[in-house]
Amino acid sequence: MAVFDTPREAFGALRPACVRLTRAQTAENVRRLRARLCAVGPPALQELQEYVLFPLRMALRAPGPRRERLAQGAVQCIAWLLAATRVRRPELLRELLSELCSCLGPPAPRTPAPPAEELSLAVVQALHTLLHSACWDIALALYQPSALPLLGFAVSLLLGLAEQERAREIKVSALQCLQALVLQCECQEHPPLSAAEAQQCGDLFASFLPGISTTLSRVITGDIKQGHKTTVSAIRLFYRVVGAVMADEQLARVPETKAKLPVEHSRIAELMVHRGPDWSKSTAEKLGLLLHKVVECSSVHPHWKVRLELVELVHHLLRNCSRSLVDSFSHLLKALVGLVNDESSEVQGRCSEVLRGMAEQRIVAQNRALADVLSENLHALATALPRLMNSQDDTGKVSTLSLLLGYLKLLGPKVNIVLNSASHLHRLSRALVQVLELDVTDVKIVEERRWGCRSPAGPWHHGVQEGRCQRKYFRFFTEEKIFQLLQQVCRVLGYYGNLYLLVDHFLGLYGESGTYRKQAAMVLNELIAGAAGVGVDVLREREVSPNTDDLKGPVVSVLDEYTDQANWYLVTSLDAEELSHEQSVPGSGLAAHPGGTRSSVLLPSPEPPVTARTMNSNIWQICIQLEGIGAFAAALGEEFRVLLLSALYPVLEKAGDKTLLISETALGTLADICEACSYGSVQCLINENSDYLVDRISLNLRQVAHQPHASQVLDTMLRHSDSSLLPLVEDVIQDVLATLDQSYVHQAPTFLRVLHSVMTALVRWFGSSCGQEHQPRQAAEWWSRTPSQGQLTQQEVEQFFLDYVRQKQLAEGDLADTGDEETDEVPPSLAKLEPHSSDTEGEAALPSHAQLAKAVMERCIHLLSDRKLRVRLQVLDVLELCITVLHPHRNHLLPMAHRVWPALVTRLISDDPLAVLSAFKVLCTLAQQCGDFLRQRFSKDVLPKLTSSLLSQAPASARAGPVYSHTLAFKLQLAVLQGLGSLCEKLDMGESDLNKVADACLIYLSAKQPIKLQEAAQSVFLHLMHVDADSTWLLLNEVCCPYQYEPPHHSLRPVKLSGMGRQRNEFTDNVLLLLQRLQQWESETPRVGTQEAPPTPQVGTQEAPPP
Repeated sequence: MAVFDTPREAFGALRPACVRLTRAQTAENVRRLRARLCAVGPPALQELQEYVLFPLRMALRAPGPRRERLAQGAVQCIAWLLAATRVRRPELLRELLSELCSCLGPPAPRTPAPPAEELSLAVVQALHTLLHSACWDIALALYQPSALPLLGFAVSLLLGLAEQERAREIKVSALQCLQALVLQCECQEHPPLSAAEAQQCGDLFASFLPGISTTLSRVITGDIKQGHKTTVSAIRLFYRVVGAVMADEQLARVPETKAKLPVEHSRIAELMVHRGPDWSKSTAEKLGLLLHKVVECSSVHPHWKVRLELVELVHHLLRNCSRSLVDSFSHLLKALVGLVNDESSEVQGRCSEVLRGMAEQRIVAQNRALADVLSENLHALATALPRLMNSQDDTGKVSTLSLLLGYLKLLGPKVNIVLNSASHLHRLSRALVQVLELDVTDVKIVEERRWGCRSPAGPWHHGVQEGRCQRKYFRFFTEEKIFQLLQQVCRVLGYYGNLYLLVDHFLGLYGESGTYRKQAAMVLNELIAGAAGVGVDVLREREVSPNTDDLKGPVVSVLDEYTDQANWYLVTSLDAEELSHEQSVPGSGLAAHPGGTRSSVLLPSPEPPVTARTMNSNIWQICIQLEGIGAFAAALGEEFRVLLLSALYPVLEKAGDKTLLISETALGTLADICEACSYGSVQCLINENSDYLVDRISLNLRQVAHQPHASQVLDTMLRHSDSSLLPLVEDVIQDVLATLDQSYVHQAPTFLRVLHSVMTALVRWFGSSCGQEHQPRQAAEWWSRTPSQGQLTQQEVEQFFLDYVRQKQLAEGDLADTGDEETDEVPPSLAKLEPHSSDTEGEAALPSHAQLAKAVMERCIHLLSDRKLRVRLQVLDVLELCITVLHPHRNHLLPMAHRVWPALVTRLISDDPLAVLSAFKVLCTLAQQCGDFLRQRFSKDVLPKLTSSLLSQAPASARAGPVYSHTLAFKLQLAVLQGLGSLCEKLDMGESDLNKVADACLIYLSAKQPIKLQEAAQSVFLHLMHVDADSTWLLLNEVCCPYQYEPPHHSLRPVKLSGMGRQRNEFTDNVLLLLQRLQQWESETPRVGTQEAPPTPQVGTQEAPPP
């Protein structure tokens, strides 16, 4: 179709259609006119705009009942025409606005039926197009007092559609059209209003504000089924209209008296509103109620776009109405801060951006009224915080704490207004300590103990990492995120607040009551970390950052309070020795007393009973104080080195504590100190401060009755240092040995702990290396003596008998002149063959660590018969370590073994089962290091008792149930069975002794015995196979023989074994398993020299073993 570009051509084309529509208003004629319009170019159409609109407007005003299809077609045609042209006359704009609005009303006064949805949607869209098609100056002419009734009519119709229509598209379109009507749309056709224009429109829209705000609040809080787009559009229109009418800048320019209109506009003047102070105050109060409803509903809306628009509402009103709506900011800020932790990342990001912008623009800092509102909100929230934390679920608690944190961040430096108020600070501090109350009912905290030291092979860093993040359990919450929010609250307080005021206040709470002590310590730790800027998240930086001296003062005060004896030495165990130690410390108590640390001097209060809850509480208090020391180190950095003289020794004490949680936390604190003070490791930290530490340890060991924890410090130093520390502590160890000789009756347990730590360190530093050197040397001697051709030389035979005589003399106790005789008797040729003999080693001076081990072992010999079981157990543990250290020096170890043997035998034969168990472990270690030196002694003094004990206990263990495995008798049986086989192999026992052992252990192969005892008995027979495979094979086949052996020739007698043909019994499974292992061992072990492998039976005809 041709396009008509000139007005003349266009008129000729459009005139027939317009005339036809004028004469007959039908939907078909409208459709034809619409088709003709499509063929006309925009310039020509602009010239003929009013000519074409005339018949369309007549169709809208057609008399009689409204024809919906005709009206809809006419409205759509008008909308198309307006989109292609511009409205250039104010009168035309008003007329079209009035006529289109009339289509939305009822068709007749007595027919209240609303128009069809299609017509309503078309009219709304046409109105939207009309408002954007008008030139800007023409559009502004509409917003005059004279047009107030028409604007009111349009506003009420559009609000009615938005509230009452069910169709979502109509509701959204009506809200968007209304937004354009009040000049708040963000389109290119509507540029920003000037100050004067905004003032004029604000005066005009003030008349509509009550109706618009009330209706929109109902739409926003309406049924969720209306869809999120409707709610978003309603929220956007709400805050734009409120922001346009209640803008601070406009209200400040409102004259004191109402402007007078001309006489002809007297009735319109009654509709106009004067935005004076009284009106502003009254309107702000009413809007506050509506905002409260809007915020409450929108903040929990399930769709994230609604919550995002709520953020925009708060941002817009805070930016434009910070003075006029200041009373409503309580709800607005609560909503904004609460959405910081929204589940939607878009909402979170925008909310954080708005908060950061507010902080940077100093909206709160420069508005005292707003700061007062925040302060009051903070006070109210702190008052309700304990109740809320006790009643809400975890999601509600996160929201509440996020709100508290947001208030503090928004206040920023203004937080000191709150802190300077005694009531505000009191409420806030009490809320924090009540919410942070720990759950101290878990008994596992008390039960978990640290036994011995960590494996030398494992790095200390593993334990440190465990200790640096101790999980705490709180009474009012379980979610870790809640604790992190509380940490941030305390750190923000320390970051912006007066640190000296806060530390002084919480130190008062710390000393006021034991109920608040742990919580106050946690808050103090976080306050100092926040003041140093460690791990704190704020909206804007503070103006002046504290220097090191500002931090050091509060740190020293808190550190002195933490390490005070009354707060540092608390009862954490019912161990009698530890309990006596804690009670012996002056000023210390079983728990934190309500009256503080120094409240009762002349009249001490009676000690409360020691319960698991009390010990749990004490453990957590010590751990929190240790974490605090680590936090102080991180806050001060290398400046903390100055405080190491007062902090390092107490931390090392707790690193040696037997309570696992305390020990691990102290290790974490040591790691924090190393990181803060630029030490490469804990070893470097200890070595560089060892002179001060050793001096204090030495001093405290001389006053062990009043300073019982020095042994823990030494233990920690030895565990985390290397052999370079030995020369420094050697004098201390000598003092310990001398003091032990003088006061072993009362102080033996304490000094034995010290010696145990020392010997453990010596084993770690020297024992393994010496053992590794000694074992290859023995192996080299063995292989050198093993004939490569199956023949022995004359010198080797002679050396064998010389060694035999020497070992026999040593075994019989003939030690007086053994060395001299051997030195005289051994020819020079043999001396050359044995450059590494034990005699040569004996003549060499003992290294310092071996001398210490020998000196300690001498004390152990005397203390093995102590009347206290605890002391005897400690002595046996130390003795085992001494043997390990001395084993490379046989000339010194064997005489010491000779001296210790009588007391050790007494412990093995007639002592408490616990001591017997420890003594047997010492025996196994001694046998491993001394070898056949103990053969005769063991065979004569110990073996009969062990075998008889095993035989007597076997019936009881066979009848016992599953609980038996937890008894001491079972543990003793298990230990003997596990060690007896290796003893027989190491001592190279004779045939008669081996038979005794085999007979005693055979009964434990019964299926009636506990599984662990069966496995231990199997290990005994596996060792016996290495000593005498033939006898072991014969003994097992006497019990159960799986094969029938036929002689290779009829002249030979058949082999008859007792186990042949026996029915399956309780021993069958274990015996068959051992025979199978023996056969595998035979197939893998070659025959070398005179060392014969266990015999393999000559099998003729084999039968399957009995089932």
